[in-house]
Amino acid sequence: MPTTTTEQFDAEALYRELLQQVRAAMPGLPNLAIVGIHSGGAWLAERLAEDLGIKDRLGFIDVSFYRDDYAKKGLHPDVKPTQIGFSVDSATILLVDDVLYTGRTTRAAINVLFDYGRPARIALAALADRGGRELPVAADFIATTVKLGDNRSLSLARGADGKLTLTIEDDNA
Repeated sequence: MPTTTTEQFDAEALYRELLQQVRAAMPGLPNLAIVGIHSGGAWLAERLAEDLGIKDRLGFIDVSFYRDDYAKKGLHPDVKPTQIGFSVDSATILLVDDVLYTGRTTRAAINVLFDYGRPARIALAALADRGGRELPVAADFIATTVKLGDNRSLSLARGADGKLTLTIEDDNA
């Protein structure tokens, strides 16, 4: 697992690393379904489902209403619908996010999943882990670890051609 310290990343190479890790683990993941967290995790989940051939068990969740900081931050202006068109009960859910940071988004996503049923297992995949955990959350699959200074954040973007870019930006929040 490489540690990256530059301002820009080869997000496509990181995606291929994540795909390789998940593909290697798939034989041990029964009743697999992929659920991406809007928006960056949803983009990654779409690609994973396509590349792994399991598009019929792909879902998306928005954690906006499940965040423990909802009252403080308010509603994000671009709330997306949660779409889970398969049974979560007894499934192995590969929960996908772009950046793992405090663990609060992951906790919120797990709460959403349990509103849909009781999975047998939830595994977490993220393109980048930036540390700074506030909750005991760890990814099962991670493409890179990034150390960031204060007031910096990682931002995943998807171009019109579907290519991903990951950059370090000033965090003005």
